[in-house]
Amino acid sequence: MRPNYHPEGLFDENKVSDTENEKAKQRSSPITQLWHMNGKCPQGTIPIRRTKEDDVLRASSVKRYGKKKRRAIPQPRSADPDLISQSGHQHAIAYVEGGKYYGAKATINVWEPKIQQPNEFSLSQLWILGGSFGEDLNSIEAGWQVSPDLYGDNNTRLFTYWTSDAYQATGCYNLLCSGFIQINSEIAMGASISPVSAYRNSQYDISILVWKDPKEGHWWMQFGNDYVLGYWPSFLFSYLADSASMIEWGGEVVNSEPAGHHTSTQMGSGRFPEEGFGKSSYFRNIQVVDDSNNLKAPKELGTFTEESNCYDVQTGSNGDWGHYFYYGGPGRNPNCP
Repeated sequence: MRPNYHPEGLFDENKVSDTENEKAKQRSSPITQLWHMNGKCPQGTIPIRRTKEDDVLRASSVKRYGKKKRRAIPQPRSADPDLISQSGHQHAIAYVEGGKYYGAKATINVWEPKIQQPNEFSLSQLWILGGSFGEDLNSIEAGWQVSPDLYGDNNTRLFTYWTSDAYQATGCYNLLCSGFIQINSEIAMGASISPVSAYRNSQYDISILVWKDPKEGHWWMQFGNDYVLGYWPSFLFSYLADSASMIEWGGEVVNSEPAGHHTSTQMGSGRFPEEGFGKSSYFRNIQVVDDSNNLKAPKELGTFTEESNCYDVQTGSNGDWGHYFYYGGPGRNPNCP
């Protein structure tokens, strides 16, 4: 199975697995996955991260293993503080809504944020959303995350997620349930990303593109310039079988309020947006896919954060980075007790 069309033109077969192509040679600051040090998978196979007994035992139940908790979607229009605090999830995002969207792209700065409690996580991702924020929300998500509960360590890992009923019964991370169909033999879902950015030092980022094939209707994912990873079949979804009504980009953390205080789990680099490049984490070259299957700059980019003293977001635009934003923060600090 291959996509028929690509937002950057007709689909190029080399994007599945030709690592010797010219684009690969031109990469600056290439990102790899740690498992590549131990070899590669042969053509016609896919890499799958092994699930161990300990992984399942860390979950609240076998049924919930590999699933996000409910109400894990940032709701920019929600001003109800009970709803915000009840979920324990906090966000710093940019978003567009009000149109029909057929995909999204971004280049995401990669860090390894510190996690205070094992049951908390920190992630940076894009959300492709359809439907209301009720029981029938459809979501496709991709990015990087640090999640000790899910993976048993503090490594930064590539991940995907999907749900068609607001995280109730459907969907999961990566390949932990049926849904996402992987076709690529070189990139593993849930595997560690290396290297990661360092404060006032080298910066690394990854590009993620998710788009709807106009012919078959499936949602495809591309990692970097060269790797088409696989697809979410359109039959998984109700609203997203047609199009998305909202796109979000940004960070999310779980705040379990240890000892009654705000968590010190970091979002992004753990620094606030105003510190800028080399210190704060960023999303750059943010784009959406329109109904003609073209990548376009988003119109009227909004921002949202529940507690800007804990995690914040600041947007901008220029020639090189297009639409971008810095985001994140340290969590607990004197202004965020």
